[in-house]
Amino acid sequence: MKITMAIAQQLEAYSRNHPEEVLLITTTEADIEDQVMIFKGFSSSLMRPTDSNPDNSVFTANAEFVCLDRLQSPYLPNDPTYIEQNMFWEAMQNLLVEKNS
Repeated sequence: MKITMAIAQQLEAYSRNHPEEVLLITTTEADIEDQVMIFKGFSSSLMRPTDSNPDNSVFTANAEFVCLDRLQSPYLPNDPTYIEQNMFWEAMQNLLVEKNS
């Protein structure tokens, strides 16, 4: 499933409403994997440069959703606390509806 601007905005809104969580989204485009972290409404790629303009999406135009991890904030790279791992988009959609985000 392609990550659209609307999906990116939904994920950013969720993270603003749930500052106790960090979202880590894995995507792929042309067999190149990327990981995007979203925290308090801001997105940043962990594998490629992130545009300094927050109005520009960090997701590439043809990025395909692979999975999503929900982590406890604060994010500690050497000792992450996972709330849920390897979520498919359908599971995240259900969570967005459930939490009204």
